Amino acid sequence: MSKLKIKQVRSIIKTNSKQKATIKAMGLGRPNYEAIMPDNPQTRGMIEVVRHLVQVQEIND
Repeated sequence: MSKLKIKQVRSIIKTNSKQKATIKAMGLGRPNYEAIMPDNPQTRGMIEVVRHLVQVQEIND
């Protein structure tokens, strides 16, 4: 099963509360923080909400 490496590249200042909550749920919070999450529809949906704040890279096991 592949995984996604998600890196926050922009700050959550001046974003709406849904985007802030999504960033926190992903384990991020400040620019340059990274999280590794499973590649599933739930994670892809979270990425779609904050796509302008994060950078995504696929990792194959």
